[in-house]
Amino acid sequence: MLFLMVPVYSQEVYDLKRCISLGLERNFSLLIARNNEKVSANNYTAGNAGFLPTLGLSSDYGGSLGNTEQTSRSGTETSASGIHNSGGNASVNLDWTLFQGFNVQTNYRKLNELKQIGELSTKLAIEDLILNIATEYYNYIQQIKLFHNLGYAVSLSRERVRIDEERYLLGASSKLQLLQSIVYLNTDSSRYSQQNQVLRSSQVRLNKLMASPDLGEDIILKDSMILINSGLVYEQLLEETLRSNTSMQIAAGNQAISEYDYKIIASRTYPYLNLNSGYGYGFDIYGTGETKNQYSNGMNYGLTLGMDLFDGFNRRREKSNARLDIENKKYQSGEIEQQVKADLITIYYAYTNNLRLLILEEQNLKTAEENLNIALERYKLGNLSGLELREVQKSLLDAEERLISVEYLSKLAEISLLQISGRIMDYL
Repeated sequence: MLFLMVPVYSQEVYDLKRCISLGLERNFSLLIARNNEKVSANNYTAGNAGFLPTLGLSSDYGGSLGNTEQTSRSGTETSASGIHNSGGNASVNLDWTLFQGFNVQTNYRKLNELKQIGELSTKLAIEDLILNIATEYYNYIQQIKLFHNLGYAVSLSRERVRIDEERYLLGASSKLQLLQSIVYLNTDSSRYSQQNQVLRSSQVRLNKLMASPDLGEDIILKDSMILINSGLVYEQLLEETLRSNTSMQIAAGNQAISEYDYKIIASRTYPYLNLNSGYGYGFDIYGTGETKNQYSNGMNYGLTLGMDLFDGFNRRREKSNARLDIENKKYQSGEIEQQVKADLITIYYAYTNNLRLLILEEQNLKTAEENLNIALERYKLGNLSGLELREVQKSLLDAEERLISVEYLSKLAEISLLQISGRIMDYL
């Protein structure tokens, strides 16, 4: 007997957490944000702030080749040609700013604040990516449900054509009614085809957010329903927003940086103290004279104490501008806080309103389904016109689309509320 082993390949099923994980791992915008965070972290060092000294090594070598003629006061003349003098030196130099009006300490704290803003910027990029992936994930579910509903509408129209065709052949209906049913079928089929295109576009966008190698890859979702969290409370969301909103935290960090900039400018009012030291080695080789060559080495050191007395009023101008920048940063921080609160209120109103609409549309859908079943039976018996049946069918389709739309809008509001309040990580 011959056994053939045939490999079976199963396509991966994606849930929201899997989509987000892949996006956090591969999304290009997020990778750029993480690199920028590393740059700000690399800049947060004692050396970059100015705490540490600088050490340099230098060396040079050179010479001269020439002729000389000398006449003494007594009239004696001497001359020499082809005189070659050469020399060189090497030195190690140390420079260290011991005091600069607390400039170094303030700059170090500023670098730490920039590092924290880098981390917050990455966090904001992560939150935005999760928001976009979750939004597109549930939009994809919405489009799939709309696609299935339109497919159901096509099947209803096809059944109506079958009924009208049988009635026409039996002489119980006119050809005009049959042709009208075919027109309705073609209309529903066209919408069905267009919805397929919309579905594919949503799929491509979701693949792009996950940075999939194949943007046209078919995605099979684990979820087929849009489940809404109806337990969000405004007071709790507001408290969490004021405590954890990333945009507000970044605004507060920018305000702190502007205050550090002012202190750095003000530090130039103080005197400064610098330490410099070095060790050098040098040699000279002479082509003429009593000395044939000379070697030297040794150490040098010194302290420099100074103070800027007048700089053309530039420091006063810069301090004035820095104070204005602090004031602007406070205004920007207040504006961002106000905008965040306004967004929270607006979205929460939409959230609660959509929850009420959701109950209403669910009731409307049940009524429309029951109405269609009754209409189909009456149509089969010839007690209902084709136009009336079409209206009933359209009412059902509209009810289904409204329900799906309200489900998606409710979920979108829920996602946005979690993002504003800093709880978007709950989807991980």
